[in-house]
Amino acid sequence: MTRGLFVTGTDTEVGKTLVAAALVHAYRRTGITAAGMKPIAAGCQAIDGKWRNEDVDAMLDASSPGIVVDDINVHLYREPIAPHIAAARSGTQIDIPSIVARHARLAGKVDAVVVEGAGGFLVPLNEHDTFADLAIALGLPVVLTVGMRLGCINHALLTQETVVARGLPFAGWVANRVTPQMDAYDENLATLHALLRAPCLGVIPHQPGIDPRTVSLRLPA
Repeated sequence: MTRGLFVTGTDTEVGKTLVAAALVHAYRRTGITAAGMKPIAAGCQAIDGKWRNEDVDAMLDASSPGIVVDDINVHLYREPIAPHIAAARSGTQIDIPSIVARHARLAGKVDAVVVEGAGGFLVPLNEHDTFADLAIALGLPVVLTVGMRLGCINHALLTQETVVARGLPFAGWVANRVTPQMDAYDENLATLHALLRAPCLGVIPHQPGIDPRTVSLRLPA
């Protein structure tokens, strides 16, 4: 593993946060200080008078001591909708330079930063940029979270092509069994092993409530 990664997914709700937080724990297990970063998060609950996002909280919990929420989150929106739409509704603008600056500040505090996107790799940030452009600006190798369900092979291969076309290293992929009822699961997994031109970093079984620390033991340190 390098000293920083960008975690994307084949879709929304495929386990990106679980994988990203697990990667942070994997770094820390080797004695490397690490932090997770969720620069853009949409979907909040009011807890003790503050708006909280569960993905941001998970990344904060995984991070080394001394990291605070402002280190890891730049844009927070209440509605669980696409980031560029949430920004437009709130009258704000998502800009890549502000995220890059926050990442640089965080990278000065720890040895490794794992950045998690939202949705898929080409989800828009504004009228011009996508998460792919953010990954390029950060210069980080990409890890793909594959939600194991019908259609995942096509989504995984399309994402891989996009990552490679952007000139970014495709560091590997993680298979996350999001449903226990997937037909031909073993065959789908074997196809991904054969066609994705990067190492499989781990396979996560279907287990509701599985903890990122537990998942980290399945990932390379």
